[in-house]
Amino acid sequence: MSDRAGPEFLLKRANESALTYRLKWAAWEWLHDQAGCRAIGFEVRLEGPGGRIADVVGLGPGNRVYIVEVKSSKADASRDDHTARDAARLAGRTPSLDGAVELSAGVLEAAALLARDRLREGWRADPAYRQAEQSHRKAVDKRETHSRRIATFSTKFHDPAYLRAADCHYIMAPAGLVRPSELPPFWGLLDESPAIVVEAPAKQVRKATAHVLRAIARAGTRDLMLAKSRVELPKTPTQTIDARQGPS
Repeated sequence: MSDRAGPEFLLKRANESALTYRLKWAAWEWLHDQAGCRAIGFEVRLEGPGGRIADVVGLGPGNRVYIVEVKSSKADASRDDHTARDAARLAGRTPSLDGAVELSAGVLEAAALLARDRLREGWRADPAYRQAEQSHRKAVDKRETHSRRIATFSTKFHDPAYLRAADCHYIMAPAGLVRPSELPPFWGLLDESPAIVVEAPAKQVRKATAHVLRAIARAGTRDLMLAKSRVELPKTPTQTIDARQGPS
């Protein structure tokens, strides 16, 4: 999408598909028309500056807070559907990967010493050294891939802290993508019509109305600035007069 987006895509982010964007608006429509929310924001950080981002957040009657997570594919839905046990199991692989890097580094050092002793110049071409170097590089790459996976590993659907951020949590997905039996505990399901497929249980959470309103306001200000950067705003009357008069 170009910087000068059509009006229907003014708030679309570069990293989201058109389907995801439409689903976000379907969630907005449901929150406004059916849940009665009058403060709604996209991509809202309810957990502070470094916290996770909720796709859509609404504040409804009785200061009830809604979080809607938009999922446009099975892979997208499964990305957040990990438990703390899954995270611990993944982290448990770290020591063995660290050990593999340390072991391969030792083998590489020994191979380098032997190659230098035998060949003097051109020792880096020694087959044993090159094999040890390749093995070490693979071990390092594997550990780095693992570290990136840990850094992006999401337990959002099951995290008690995230569940405490709202009274009601919903997943918005195309009809049939997520079966009711696949829903995580405490989550409801919406389809793109938009309508409730499974109603989310309302939880008893500590009210933080002012905090939620500030977070929605920040998200709304950011989105208005994004929209402003993508459209040609009409000139003010003063600008129009100045343009007609020309330079003084």
